[in-house]
Amino acid sequence: MTSALLTDRYELTMLDAAIRAGTHDRECVFEVFARRLPGGRRYGVVAGTGRLLDLIADFRFTDAELGWLRDNDVVYDEALDWLANYRFTGTISGYQEGELYFPGSPILIIEGTFAEAVILETLALSVLNYDCAVASATARMVSAASGRPLAEMGSRRTGERSAVAAARAAYIAGFGATSNLEAGRSWGIPTMGTAAHSFTLLHDSEEEAFRAQVSALGPGTTLLIDTYDITAAVDLAVKVAGPQLGAVRIDSGDLPEQVAAVRRQLDELGATNTKITVTNDLDEFTIAALRAAPVDSYGVGTSVVTGSGSPAAGMVYKLVARKDAAGDWISVAKTSPRKATVGGRKFPVRELDDTGTATAEVIHIGEPEPAAAHHRPLLVPLITDGVPVDRYRGQAGTALAREHRASAIAELPAEAFRLGRGDPVIPTRYA
Repeated sequence: MTSALLTDRYELTMLDAAIRAGTHDRECVFEVFARRLPGGRRYGVVAGTGRLLDLIADFRFTDAELGWLRDNDVVYDEALDWLANYRFTGTISGYQEGELYFPGSPILIIEGTFAEAVILETLALSVLNYDCAVASATARMVSAASGRPLAEMGSRRTGERSAVAAARAAYIAGFGATSNLEAGRSWGIPTMGTAAHSFTLLHDSEEEAFRAQVSALGPGTTLLIDTYDITAAVDLAVKVAGPQLGAVRIDSGDLPEQVAAVRRQLDELGATNTKITVTNDLDEFTIAALRAAPVDSYGVGTSVVTGSGSPAAGMVYKLVARKDAAGDWISVAKTSPRKATVGGRKFPVRELDDTGTATAEVIHIGEPEPAAAHHRPLLVPLITDGVPVDRYRGQAGTALAREHRASAIAELPAEAFRLGRGDPVIPTRYA
């Protein structure tokens, strides 16, 4: 299926006007960056790149799209003829998926003609704004969980396609599983889930529901114990499944007190290896508040798919350099107050101290600097002459992004993991 109309009208009207002006073939450099981090956060996590590469590969105008554009007078015939043959043939570099970013970080650099590059703006921003927002929020939840597993289960709180994207972004950020089956099929993410309250309510008694679930899924299953009385349900769960019961799930109540009581009860019943998972409107703050409680794992929904209060990462797509009529490169930038941009082709590096801890985001403008021992280059090739780099796509690319996020986040200083509002943990410096 083509992704060509997942865009705003003004992308194509700009194209149309540029063709008429004869400027559409000027070589340009666009970049995607965020002016600031949302929600007073201290770092961001890049996610969505692998999805975007697939969508760019599918960005084609078939007869159906061209006919609709013609019938609705979006662009004129010359632009329609140009779109009929559209293939992105330029070059895209950027931060590897799973990399950390900060204000001004050029996480995507698009090089090509104005016409080729400008019509990718909406697509790039719609993917990166959402996926980076989810990954940045869920990375904080992973830190708050202090090594305890987290599962993403927010499909019912967002659009059906956003649910898949959110599951992928959360997995890159360190979540271990998702409830979404399409995310499992498309991106190789482990899936999880057993039963909801409706399954218990379907049966004539809670015992009958537990026995049906254990019969189908085995004693290692997770039983939901808060449909009625939690204390009675714990007794019943161990009675039905035995002390080898895999886990119980709590979805309501005063969680710190409730979890402690359930842990004592399970231990008294001999179910000392039975795990406790909680799933009650969690976010990074409630997860952190449960650090002292005997919780074994968390299931998080709404706060994942909404970026825990910041559903968009604030990314923008700006022209930063172009060739003039003589064929020379010139830097261009927006100068309006509070929305000014920094022109010029960028070459970012992560500055590290002798212990390998990040100390600054250094962005060189115009030309790359010679490699320094304490600088880690941040750009990788993503599309070369129109051909996407396969290692960053599909399930393998998703797994690679997850691994890279773990190594990148290990470079951060300890203050990066404070949950309170604050400034970016390292400064952005232009050189």
